[in-house]
Amino acid sequence: MAPTDFFRHIKDYYTKDEAKNIPVISFRTAAVVSIAYTLLYVLPFYLSPTTRPSPTLSRDAPSVIRARIRFVAVSCILSSFATIYIISRYGNASSPETLRLLGWYPVAPLEVVKSLLLTTLLFAGPLFEKGIVENEWREWIRGRKVHESLSSWIGWRNYIAGPITEELVFRSLLTPLHLLSHLSPTQTIFITPLYFGIAHIHHFYEFVLTHPHTPLIPALLRSLFQFAYTSIFGWYATFIFLRTGSLPAVILAHSFCNWFGLPRVWGRVEAGEPIGPPLDIARGRGKQDDQRKGKSVQIANGDLWIGWTVAYYIILVAGAVGFRSGFWPLTESKRSLADFGGARIR
Repeated sequence: MAPTDFFRHIKDYYTKDEAKNIPVISFRTAAVVSIAYTLLYVLPFYLSPTTRPSPTLSRDAPSVIRARIRFVAVSCILSSFATIYIISRYGNASSPETLRLLGWYPVAPLEVVKSLLLTTLLFAGPLFEKGIVENEWREWIRGRKVHESLSSWIGWRNYIAGPITEELVFRSLLTPLHLLSHLSPTQTIFITPLYFGIAHIHHFYEFVLTHPHTPLIPALLRSLFQFAYTSIFGWYATFIFLRTGSLPAVILAHSFCNWFGLPRVWGRVEAGEPIGPPLDIARGRGKQDDQRKGKSVQIANGDLWIGWTVAYYIILVAGAVGFRSGFWPLTESKRSLADFGGARIR
């Protein structure tokens, strides 16, 4: 099957006669395989004493992070081979077609830049707060913040290993399977991130284990909130992946969002408040690991002029408006994996 024919088959399936366009795999098969990948990604964390948290060993302990990265790497390799086999064997796709459907090649640097620009619009307020109000822009230019964040295993997990492996499995591998099952692009956007959200539920067990004095209800609400925002991010990342056909684009967006966390949507911009990822990222609870003290991200205590807060929220709203305006044009690409038929998701 020629590359053009293969992707026309993927993009246009929902506009043709279903009787003439049989799915490559069933939706049930895609769901079962996706669940298997999710379990293969998470379960190894609890099969070994080196990766299993306990009241005396936190998931943030360097030894735990290193071991988990090794297990996840093996999981990603196995899941990748399985998906490549399904696409090439049952989809009758060539090697270039398979790599394109997975978002691996071509890299498409323009799509990566445009997707990052779209994501930064959502964080226009936090960028202003950290860069201008807290005067960190010089350290950004020098790359000091990046160096400090990546000088610990927590930094590597949060900004390198986590985004790469999660986007590989939950976007690059799961999304093509659901497209081959003839799930529409819109359904794919809202269904596949549920696996991504479910994969984070195990943090509830880890949190309760390492915070035994925290009441159950707050711990549960914390996990439900995490499930909600990881699923919402998954919707956004899947949309970008379908529109750009670029795995690097969603990896970079994921890492960027991990760095900033959730934007401030209430409260006053105040001096002395930690904003963004802590620089004391080497600190863990593992008693089996040597600990080193990190630096604090807090600036001098004191109230800031109210004008900074007003400016922050104006910029935050302006960024949201810009995000809405650029949602479609900044994700437009000739390498898109699905055609939305001119209909926009609202």
